[in-house]
Amino acid sequence: MPAVEPAPPSRRDARRNRELLITHARTAFVEQGLTASLEGIARSANLAIGTLYRHFPHRTDLLVAVYGATLREFLGGIESTLDSAGPWDGFRAFLDVLCSAQVGDRGFSDFVSRRFPGDERTEALHNRLCQLAERALAQAQKAGVVRLDVTNADLVMLLWAGGKIAEVTGKVAPGAWRRNLHVALDGFRATGGDALPGPPLDDAQLYQAMARSND
Repeated sequence: MPAVEPAPPSRRDARRNRELLITHARTAFVEQGLTASLEGIARSANLAIGTLYRHFPHRTDLLVAVYGATLREFLGGIESTLDSAGPWDGFRAFLDVLCSAQVGDRGFSDFVSRRFPGDERTEALHNRLCQLAERALAQAQKAGVVRLDVTNADLVMLLWAGGKIAEVTGKVAPGAWRRNLHVALDGFRATGGDALPGPPLDDAQLYQAMARSND
């Protein structure tokens, strides 16, 4: 007697499975970062890994489903802040909001600070974030409140440092990252400090560094 093919899931079941996968992926990414096991995510949702891949053929598809709307809302909030604040307050608020978004969510920290070459959705979001960073920095430098040799790459490296600090101190001193941020902010001020050693990363080097962090 020929085997009976299982019936395809109904649309309602498919929607339920997709939402289950997003929910369990969010939990895994928050705790483990973007390299969380996809097999583990499927298993925690009591679904087969094949079901996950049917909904999300690539890891970036799942990342966008979990964090895309959050990052768009986050970028909108930054833009509103820059529209309403003065040059120094806007620059400081931009970095504070950017760094604080990493606290307690390793996945969002990874998502904000990395590049995913070849994915138009994430590239568009990260390009917008870079444009806002350039705007915050340019306004502050034009107003003479931030030193002229600071570049976008310096802000990204501060983001990387803040993310690591938040990760390793989160359980024992949740606010430690903010102290480090304010030390860095004093270093960014246009107060005639020592010249910075070495050249900054150029745009191509920064992009490569952000993309390599996914290896």
